[in-house]
Amino acid sequence: MDVSSWDGSLSSSDFSLAARTFAEKWKRLNHTFPPWSWVACTKQPWVASHEVEGYLSLENICLFSLTEEDHDEGSREGEEETGCSKEEEPIDTATLVQSIGREVHFYDFHIVFSASYRVPVLYFRAYCSGGQPLALDEIEKDLPACSSKVLLASKWTFITLEEHPYLNRPWYKLHPCGTSEWVKLLFLGDSALAKYGVARRQYLVSWFSVVGQVVGLRIPFQMLNDSN
Repeated sequence: MDVSSWDGSLSSSDFSLAARTFAEKWKRLNHTFPPWSWVACTKQPWVASHEVEGYLSLENICLFSLTEEDHDEGSREGEEETGCSKEEEPIDTATLVQSIGREVHFYDFHIVFSASYRVPVLYFRAYCSGGQPLALDEIEKDLPACSSKVLLASKWTFITLEEHPYLNRPWYKLHPCGTSEWVKLLFLGDSALAKYGVARRQYLVSWFSVVGQVVGLRIPFQMLNDSN
């Protein structure tokens, strides 16, 4: 089956394949951050016995809190610092907001498969060094300057606070509505990816190249161009 007849969604087994590919490429080609780890979970009743269930985890990532003055200045200076510029550096690196820090904030990111939408979903939580959780208005100060515009313009980036499907605790997530549609468009626009087998393996890499920018996580160009 080619991409033209594909609806842009994944099965849970496809997600496991895509997660493994994503984690392997991230570890091999991105040395800025620690590797993503696969967290195996107890199967839910609706998951077939032969399918693997779990999620990808990247935790204890540091951000430095901005003052309002710093954040306004970052917004004026540039999308180049936040990864939203149309002119990219020749070698891209995964990066969070670069700034003079005032307070260290820690972030945990999980990529979880949504059985209802049949797409990956990015969950995250933020907290201070003492473990106190951050409210959304505090988190927004850590995000790239362009994210507020993206959040307003794109329904699929809407941030909601919901219960983590495996941890049973409130986490923020980027709502997955519309994900399958725009992911399919990504693959249709790249002839090298216009085969279903390639799309399944490369799904999370392409998906995260868009979604990750909302929270300031960018992947190296090598991950997108690497065919292995």
